[in-house]
Amino acid sequence: MTTSRINLNADLGESFGAWKMGDDSALLHIVKSANVACGFHAGDPTVMQETVRLAMAQGVSIGAHPSYPDLQGFGRRVMQMSAKDLESTLIYQIGALQAIAAAEGGRVTHVKPHGALHNVACADPAVACTVVNALRKLDPTMILLAPAHSILAKAAQDAGQPVRYEVFADRTYLDDGQLTPRSREGAVIHDSQTCVDHVLRMLNAQAIVTTSGLHLPCRIDSICVHGDGVEAVATAKAIRLALEAAGYALVPLCDLGSD
Repeated sequence: MTTSRINLNADLGESFGAWKMGDDSALLHIVKSANVACGFHAGDPTVMQETVRLAMAQGVSIGAHPSYPDLQGFGRRVMQMSAKDLESTLIYQIGALQAIAAAEGGRVTHVKPHGALHNVACADPAVACTVVNALRKLDPTMILLAPAHSILAKAAQDAGQPVRYEVFADRTYLDDGQLTPRSREGAVIHDSQTCVDHVLRMLNAQAIVTTSGLHLPCRIDSICVHGDGVEAVATAKAIRLALEAAGYALVPLCDLGSD
């Protein structure tokens, strides 16, 4: 039997100064790709550098996790920005992580927007195109990690930017394929086994499975576990064990083929 390859990713590097968020060291022993905060919603240069070092030591691929400039709101507040300002903000953040990775002998291989920027880009064609344009100016070979069934993924496809498709282990979905807003009850799944069941259900169906039971067929390259919850490490570990038991080989995002 041919072993299927899949990626497990987490949003990391979200500590800032004396404020600590998550257990990055533990998660980097489990996941295969790290989406590293770039200082605009969380993270700082020292945290970015340390996260890159830890990721490289574990053979984990490095991705930039840029956001709206919203440190106080953890990047979860929608901001009205011109395409010009948003593009330069993205290039600034991704470029900073590229410089830190290069200084450590590594490289940034993918980008995944954070929080409100991620949600808006998944539904708004203009914002999605701005994100993709920023990537194309920096590196037309860089992977965009985007949700299946999103306008963001389609914008990358249309522009010829490499794209890989993710689903979320710890978030529920609406019938249009968008994440359930965090303001609604049941948007976030906290129980590790429920997350495992959610992931396996989607992989077995090769579809996003919504809270109403609707199946939205899609390609699934990567599973995301958010790193900022108290249950993040236990959930990531349970998902990895379940994936391996189901016959999946976990690999860095940049080692997944495009076909």
